[in-house]
Amino acid sequence: MLLKLHPQNPEPRYLNIIKECLLDGGVIIYPTDTIYGLGCDIFQHKAIERIARLKHIDTQKAQLSFVCYDLSDLSKYTKSIDTPLYRILKKYLPGPYTFILPASKQVPKILQSKKNTIGLRIPNNTIALSIVQQLGHPLLSASLPGEKVEEYTDPEIIYANFEKLVDIVIDGGIGGITPSTIIDCTHDGYEVVRMGAGEWEE
Repeated sequence: MLLKLHPQNPEPRYLNIIKECLLDGGVIIYPTDTIYGLGCDIFQHKAIERIARLKHIDTQKAQLSFVCYDLSDLSKYTKSIDTPLYRILKKYLPGPYTFILPASKQVPKILQSKKNTIGLRIPNNTIALSIVQQLGHPLLSASLPGEKVEEYTDPEIIYANFEKLVDIVIDGGIGGITPSTIIDCTHDGYEVVRMGAGEWEE
């Protein structure tokens, strides 16, 4: 199914269809403030396994992240956030950043990596945030499989490529080609793991 949503005022009835699909173990492709991503409910094991198969990855070794609604939502999935880290998160989020943080016990076991860390995002994208708000907890987020980033900007081309592999492709307009900037906050000093769409200065 291809669903075209208004980028600033996503239609409530479409958001409800997406929520029901996710709660039922569905997999979606949705827009963010960077590139289009694969998403599912973090508590739906079968959906997580479907994404892992699509990407040919092991869920515990993969770089999967959570898309959260706001900082209070994000804080449930990491261990305590000290004041300096809170200031950094508040400065850069919502925005095109993924912060790698120590995972809390709220992170489902299937997604707990050996390092016990999790990537957390709050994208500056109304559709993505509206989906998470409707769902009531984060979306699992992964990049689309393959290297053809240029093909992953146009939702209609994405739909043609993935219509048999996912349940819903959400058309939120043309997407970007640069992924998020990844910052590792699990040790002293913050390390830029990948320089992406977000500028970074501590």
